[in-house]
Amino acid sequence: MTGVADVARRVLMITGAIDTTDHDVSVSVSLPAAGRWQVIKSETNLTDQTWVAMQAVLDEDSVFLDDEPLMSPQFAKSFMTPDQRRLTFYDGEVRPGEAVLKTYSMEAGGDKPTYFYSRYSPIATDSTEQSSQTLEELVTNGMSQRPVIELIVPVTVLG
Repeated sequence: MTGVADVARRVLMITGAIDTTDHDVSVSVSLPAAGRWQVIKSETNLTDQTWVAMQAVLDEDSVFLDDEPLMSPQFAKSFMTPDQRRLTFYDGEVRPGEAVLKTYSMEAGGDKPTYFYSRYSPIATDSTEQSSQTLEELVTNGMSQRPVIELIVPVTVLG
């Protein structure tokens, strides 16, 4: 993964690929400054499973902002917890080999925010009803944390 921070526009762009289904990913970035950032994140699904939900949980010093559009062309819905630390995109899919694009804004409490990223793929043996119920519970209650792979994303600063 790699990133670019446009200081003048306060935009952070991150791109890369995920190739694990059994781990969550902890992403740390070094920003030029704390504060409000619009994030544009793209990643490619290099796994053999279809993702039907994606969740991000920010560190204790940062929050997602709900005054800007939360968007992903691959997912029709999003859910943010009242404490604004967990954001879930759902009601869509990202198949193996496809890329997903997400945009959101965050208030970073420091210049090195970290977030945990989880994906949900339905279990092949579950019925459609079971998968729908599991997805509803995961959106409401959050995804259980799995073993974590930690990434430090290099960020190129513009402006």
